[in-house]
Order: sequence, then structure tokens, then C-alpha cells
Amino acid sequence: MITLHDPISYYRIVWEIVRQIPAGKVATYGQIASLIPPLEGVDVADYEKLSPRWVGDAMNAVSRVDDPTIPWHRVINAKGGISLPEDSVSAAVQRARLRLEGSMPEDGETVDLSRFLWEPDRNWLWEHGLRPPKSIVKKPPSGQMRLF
Repeated sequence: MITLHDPISYYRIVWEIVRQIPAGKVATYGQIASLIPPLEGVDVADYEKLSPRWVGDAMNAVSRVDDPTIPWHRVINAKGGISLPEDSVSAAVQRARLRLEGSMPEDGETVDLSRFLWEPDRNWLWEHGLRPPKSIVKKPPSGQMRLF
């Protein structure tokens, strides 16, 4: 079991998950975090709040060196955007790669998650001791007003 005191092991799990995302698809920090069971010694509610940030830390560790074995550019925020500082070299690289793969439009700054969100292979998740993903794509309104 991975603990809070072993961030590199957590990063390695994140990186292995990210390696599964094919070209033309993206995942969000929260989606990836939801696949990883809570760490030993971390309250579940705290884990759910903090784990997307930890995934971001893992992505920062590889985007700075542009590790070619990890497609870090395919991990974006829940709004479909790039979370890196807009004027940074890494943000420009991420934007260019997403456009090259067809998931980010040439004239836009966000990815349409309803079209390009990656759906992990559940057998692969099971084999690696990971959890099924939480749905993050919002369903369109049904047309009926909510009473409460």
C-alpha cells in the first residue's frame, strides 16, 4: 500500500495511468485521481479533495523535463483547459500537442470533454488494483425543472 510519505510511488502510479491515454483523448486530474484508491493513513474525504492536486504535482514533475514516455500533455483540468501558466513554454507545448492530436480546436483553448474524454479499460484497471472512474461529464438537462 502506498502512503502519504511516499510521493514517488504515487507519481509512478499516476504516470502508468497516463501512459494508457491514447492520442486524441484526454483525462482530467480528478479523473485520474479517482482511479487510485485512497492512500493509507489519509481520510477519504481529504483524499478526494487533495488527490487531483497530487496528480497535478506528478504531471509537473514530468512536464518540466518533457519525459517522452509519459504523454503528460493529455492531462487537463475539469473545465477542459490547460492548468499551466498561460505564457509558459510547457503550456505552449501542451496546447500544440493537443491540437496536433485533434482534441483541442485550433481556434479554441478548451477540449470538449464530452467528445475527447478517455474511458479507461476496466480490465486494465482491475489488473492494476485501481478503481473504476467517476463520471465527470455532465449530463445535458432533461428539460424538466427541478423542484428542489
